[in-house]
Amino acid sequence: MSMRTLLVGCGRVGIRVGELLLSEGGVVAGLRRDPSSLPPAFTPITADLSEALQSALPAVDSMVITLTPAVATSCREPLEHLAAALPSLPRRTVFVSSTRVLEGHDSSRPLTESDPARPRSERAHMLLEGEHAARDLFGASILRPAGIYGPGRDRLVRAVLEGRPVEHDRHTNRIHEVDLARAIMALLKAPHPPALLHAVDGAPSTLGEVVTHIAQRLERPVPPRAEPDPGAGTVLDGTALLDLLGPLEVPDFRAGYDEMIAGSPPPLADAP
Repeated sequence: MSMRTLLVGCGRVGIRVGELLLSEGGVVAGLRRDPSSLPPAFTPITADLSEALQSALPAVDSMVITLTPAVATSCREPLEHLAAALPSLPRRTVFVSSTRVLEGHDSSRPLTESDPARPRSERAHMLLEGEHAARDLFGASILRPAGIYGPGRDRLVRAVLEGRPVEHDRHTNRIHEVDLARAIMALLKAPHPPALLHAVDGAPSTLGEVVTHIAQRLERPVPPRAEPDPGAGTVLDGTALLDLLGPLEVPDFRAGYDEMIAGSPPPLADAP
């Protein structure tokens, strides 16, 4: 029997995962406030998780929760509404959180999945609360991606083209959208998935290194240094992800941004 999967939130990453599931013969339903832009092969479900759902959801084998920031910061109530509408507990659930919950650590050493969350901002506290709720309600595996990039996620490319100041000394971690979708698929299919996984590539870096590389590829000036530039941020160890997936399709930001720039239409490179 084909695996039935409910994609809750179902934005860019959810759609990419859904297309992978369909390619393997799965059945996919996408839950969104407005599902009109979902691919035709997805079963659309219109729902707003900020309120109790008025009708039951279909029974599914697995579930991926990738809520939008506005919903994801609303504590555990949206997940309770989701749980109440499911006729049975999915055998496997993946909750996509963020490495933001580690923001209270410094960059003195690489952090692994064994390091405790240390949120500082309200957003990070809400994400951590969502992780706890997803575990309590669904027994979910928690996936924490770092900065997601890929086609259409070109904030730093735009910063270079527009000459916007950047915190050059800020430590950052990235994951290409392709490998994030692969990580979700691996967690759905693994016989014994890890309870927590950081989705980061093998090249933690400073923002200065990233924008300098982009500027060189675009033959543009390197963006100026923002003031202040305290050199904050974290460094994350991606060993556990590599153990699960093997080699990444996009191993570091250089490969990822080179591909993005090479595949961009001429106006991107010619923008003032």
